[in-house]
Amino acid sequence: MAAGLLTYLTGGAGIFVFGATESIISTTQIQNPPRSKSTHSISFLLTSLISFLFILNSLISITHNLKSHDQTGVVLQLQVISIILLFLLFSVLSLLSNIINSFHIPSYILNIICLFGFIEEFFMFYLQKKDPDGIENRYYDLLLVPVSVCIVSTILELKDNKDVKLGSNYANYARFGRGVGLVMQGMWFVQMGISFYSGLMTDGCYMKEKSCGNFTVWCKGHPEFHRARAIATLHFNCHLALVVCFVVGGFSLVSKDEVMRYKPIGAEMQRVSGAQFTLDSDDDEGDNEKTVVVVPETGVNGYGSHH
Repeated sequence: MAAGLLTYLTGGAGIFVFGATESIISTTQIQNPPRSKSTHSISFLLTSLISFLFILNSLISITHNLKSHDQTGVVLQLQVISIILLFLLFSVLSLLSNIINSFHIPSYILNIICLFGFIEEFFMFYLQKKDPDGIENRYYDLLLVPVSVCIVSTILELKDNKDVKLGSNYANYARFGRGVGLVMQGMWFVQMGISFYSGLMTDGCYMKEKSCGNFTVWCKGHPEFHRARAIATLHFNCHLALVVCFVVGGFSLVSKDEVMRYKPIGAEMQRVSGAQFTLDSDDDEGDNEKTVVVVPETGVNGYGSHH
């Protein structure tokens, strides 16, 4: 129980930190055009470390599953390893491409690898329904939302790589969206670990764990079942509200310069309203110039005086 909780907390925290780093770097590059790709090196290094820890945890879980003769648990861990290997490949190749000048891989190839990883993750949680009555299925369904955000953001970044007419900030916005999706994933992994292993779902629901990674959360009756699903939705809405606050804060940093350059619509008219208008006319008969000066009269409450 403690090992499973630690796995969810560590993995979720790692994904959260990586997503936050990706979002912050993208926000900085939106404000100031990137001068070099080296700013992403720390992000890719962090991704490689997190991926390696995920693979190590899955290998340890497979050994326990083999000892307990749980074939389902072995298959689940193999699915996790296949997904993490794609992200590890993406992060390592991206890191080498940034560090070594002679080693260059097109960015659209790296994004395709990343996209395959997110799609495989989506289908793993979408199809992972060992028990139709398990409460964990509700948490997996809600996890598909941030995964979908990552998929869409990666597709938009691929579009920027193929369309030369788009500006460089377009890809930065796509990376920012992917970072937000990863932040939501990390927060939700932490919430799942706390809910599954700490009993913070509802009374009458408990976990039945067959082996490492192979478990089901059952409820005694239909009232407890529906209450647990409602609590899961409430948890997700709370996390989503926190992410919205995170996005609004990031957007305020991006649009800070635009706000400073804002000019009121009637600024020019306000400068003209108090000016004096002159009308110069040249007569053909002489050099006399007639000057008509128009001075607006003001009276009480803004109305001109009448004589």
